[in-house]
Amino acid sequence: MFTLLVWLVIGLFVAMLFLQFYFRMKVLKVYRVLVQNRVQFQAGDLFRKERLAIVKENYPERAADIQLFADHLKYSIRMASVLIALITGFGGILMYFR
Repeated sequence: MFTLLVWLVIGLFVAMLFLQFYFRMKVLKVYRVLVQNRVQFQAGDLFRKERLAIVKENYPERAADIQLFADHLKYSIRMASVLIALITGFGGILMYFR
């Protein structure tokens, strides 16, 4: 049981690293397009729908890229939070069995 939990924690950690790398590449790819087109916004604009709508109104030709960037960023944060919670939970269980 202990060995299974150790491998599960290792697998989750590797999954977290892979997902973060994968989504970071996707986020940076869209971010590069936004920077090349001189789209300016603040970090808080991405997490509030009203402010994001204002940014999209200011740059209507890049509205799809702005939304894609915000969605990828939110999903990356959500996925990392879930995986960190799982790793912490399984780490706690491993400490209990030790």
